[in-house]
Amino acid sequence: MIDRQDPLPVRRQCALLDLPRSTFYRVAKPVTDEELELMALIDRCHLKYPFYGSRRIHDWLEDQGHRVNRKRVQRLMRTMDLRAQYPKRNLSLANQAHKVYPYLLRDRVIDRPNQVWATDVTYIPMARGFVYLVAIMDWHSRKVLSWRVSNTLDVSFCVDALEEAIEAYGAPEIFNTDQGSQFTSEAFTGVLKHHGIRISMDGKGRWVDNVFVERLWRSVKYEEVYLKAYDNIADARRSLGRYLAFYNAERRHQSLDRRTPDSVYYESAARLAA
Repeated sequence: MIDRQDPLPVRRQCALLDLPRSTFYRVAKPVTDEELELMALIDRCHLKYPFYGSRRIHDWLEDQGHRVNRKRVQRLMRTMDLRAQYPKRNLSLANQAHKVYPYLLRDRVIDRPNQVWATDVTYIPMARGFVYLVAIMDWHSRKVLSWRVSNTLDVSFCVDALEEAIEAYGAPEIFNTDQGSQFTSEAFTGVLKHHGIRISMDGKGRWVDNVFVERLWRSVKYEEVYLKAYDNIADARRSLGRYLAFYNAERRHQSLDRRTPDSVYYESAARLAA
């Protein structure tokens, strides 16, 4: 957006874009191998003990033989978009400029496909670096309707996944998310409103409100990600695509009476259409 060859000075270009010059001149430092290793360990700890905050994760790392400053753990958790999952006082919002919607699923019976969809973003480690994965899931069948990977937490890849799911399967009645800035943004909620979808958001710190997506992340990481070392984003995208196809079509779920998400989704949809 800013062109050094343009006759307009960089100072003026930054001013017109409301961009601090320090941000423009700053060169991002690559993540070191040591920090990538720490991030992978933090991710494993968070998946096993989602109620651990930075202090307990710091203690856990020390128990594993890693001497690390707690402030460093906090910084890496922010980079990974990880937060301790436990009830908190509602002292702040993820983005105070964004509207937060009430949770609509409490005591609701979910007994058909496309009644409720849900989404979340998770951190995916690679051999060098990391990416983020977003998935759109049908709650009734646990079917992953669409997904995307990205090397940033920009809202665009979440919107792309949402639009793909709606185009392929139609619009759900309710869409549930957490209060992350990607999902409270006007770009994301605008798509939901355009299709007449009711918006539901988890309570602050209430990971259990989106528990099915949390279970998906556990399966993805222990059955796929931690067994691989993706060389690059393209490799991660191919391998995750194969796993999620397996997850939908072949992996039987105990909670679905030993059936696959695909069979539950399409059989239920066929009964409703009959």
